[in-house]
Amino acid sequence: MEVIRIGSTNSVLVVGISDMQVSGDPDAHLKTYSLGSCIGVAAWDRDRQVGGLLHILLPESSIQPSKSKTHPYMFADTGIPRLFHSLYDLGASKSSIVVKFAGGADMKTTGNSLRIGKRNLNCTRQILERNGVRIKSFQVGGCISRTMTLQLMTGKVLIQSPGREDIWM
Repeated sequence: MEVIRIGSTNSVLVVGISDMQVSGDPDAHLKTYSLGSCIGVAAWDRDRQVGGLLHILLPESSIQPSKSKTHPYMFADTGIPRLFHSLYDLGASKSSIVVKFAGGADMKTTGNSLRIGKRNLNCTRQILERNGVRIKSFQVGGCISRTMTLQLMTGKVLIQSPGREDIWM
């Protein structure tokens, strides 16, 4: 985990690919880069002001079962439950958690018949909806890379992409 200090009060917790961070520090920002076909899932409890950010690389752990044990945040089906359990450990309540997510782009790579972005997106939505999680907003698809930042004090999420205007959700 890399911590970057901004001024004297705010810190940015950087979430790497196939990684997750949670925090109860209202001054913290959780940030992840390089959301192409990957999915960033920001979950925030509006009552407790605790939140987490998960950077999913692949949809299902059945693709690489041995990796799911050592790198559970790599997959939607193992990472999302861990994100929520980590938030519950910080006092979050399922009924107060809102989710925003981004990514799932089609990056037009050679041999893109696997359509990982679309599969990541579909799997993430299915897991959240099946578990009755409130999806507040999302910014997905296209052919762009995104940077995603969750502000824990407000629950606002900033989406930044090269050559495009910033989007707040």
